[in-house]
Amino acid sequence: MLDKVTIIREYLNEVKTRCTYSAAAKALKIKPTEFKKLLDVRSPENSWFVNTDAGEPVGYSDEEKHPELYRTKRIITNAEVLTRNLDLT
Repeated sequence: MLDKVTIIREYLNEVKTRCTYSAAAKALKIKPTEFKKLLDVRSPENSWFVNTDAGEPVGYSDEEKHPELYRTKRIITNAEVLTRNLDLT
């Protein structure tokens, strides 16, 4: 499972686009709370995963957020985007 989280995280860092916890969790067929536990550590690389309503990474300080987090308003909210662009099988 952690390998799949890494695949999603690397993709988001490459495309520099935020993604909701829910979309990532659904792509992995787990609950959002389970997904958040898999992230383990707050880091700029993990800050691409955000809350659906606020579009913000939960509990992150400014120093923990990726410097390009807000370069676009686009946020991936649909698991299909991830499953279409990544091999998560």
